[in-house]
Amino acid sequence: MRLYYFCLLIITLAFVSCQNPTKLHHKTSKKKPADSIAIKSASIDSIQTSLAIAKPKKSPIKNSEGPKYSLRKYKNVTKFYARIANKATHLCMEKNIPPAAILAIAGLESGWNQGYISKITGNILSLGTRKGDHQLPALRLPQLVSKKKILFDSLEILKYSSEELIWETRPPCLKKDYRPLPYAGTQHNLAYFKHNPEKESQAHIQNLNDFMTHFISRKSKIPSYRNARKLMDTMVAEHGKDVLLQDSTAFLFINEIGGKPYSFNYRKSWPKKVNNIIKKAGLAELSQQLYTDKSEFQNVW
Repeated sequence: MRLYYFCLLIITLAFVSCQNPTKLHHKTSKKKPADSIAIKSASIDSIQTSLAIAKPKKSPIKNSEGPKYSLRKYKNVTKFYARIANKATHLCMEKNIPPAAILAIAGLESGWNQGYISKITGNILSLGTRKGDHQLPALRLPQLVSKKKILFDSLEILKYSSEELIWETRPPCLKKDYRPLPYAGTQHNLAYFKHNPEKESQAHIQNLNDFMTHFISRKSKIPSYRNARKLMDTMVAEHGKDVLLQDSTAFLFINEIGGKPYSFNYRKSWPKKVNNIIKKAGLAELSQQLYTDKSEFQNVW
């Protein structure tokens, strides 16, 4: 009997010793490093997904021209066109010339009337003299050093000390001087238009009229001018006056009178600059609103 119990004890001990001790250990131990890495990886993926959802979308790249017509935000551009746009548009339509083209050329050539020559002469298109015209003579004028600005108004010049000014003799200008007699073509009363804004506006319109009448004429000696006149007349005859209000017509006109030898401006970059002004100032739309809709400048600019 004792032998029986002894054998049973030996069998029990053998059974217990055969059990895998590591199996019991795993039930209370931490998870394997591999499991931890997997968990961390899953957590990072989850965070990245959350961030991707929460991260705001990039704003679309805005047009470099701004809200719509970028040139309209500048005060000098607004002031320039406010004075002449309405009358210039109607004059252009009368002469069969695209208004947007003429407005753009005037803005480019005069720097929106910021250059001292256009301010003195009223010649915003830089037109040369014809028989009987007066041209601006050589002038000795100072430059304001701090602003690199040429001064021509004697009352303004008196405000500065000699140390603030650099005097220089400017060569004679071959451009027509639109100041009235006895000032036209002289060194006197250079600030006439500055102190007479209504007369200045009249001079600007006269300047535009001279260009469309005497330069862009059907009998012009310059082929590019004759061709441009013929092209515009033909388009109006086929499609009516409204064709002059389209920007595509303005582009055709500009490319016809410039960017080639014996034209208004021979530089190839010139038509591109003018066409760019038409786009960025919205001059085609402006002329349509002024002429067709009979709107006021301040209501549509």
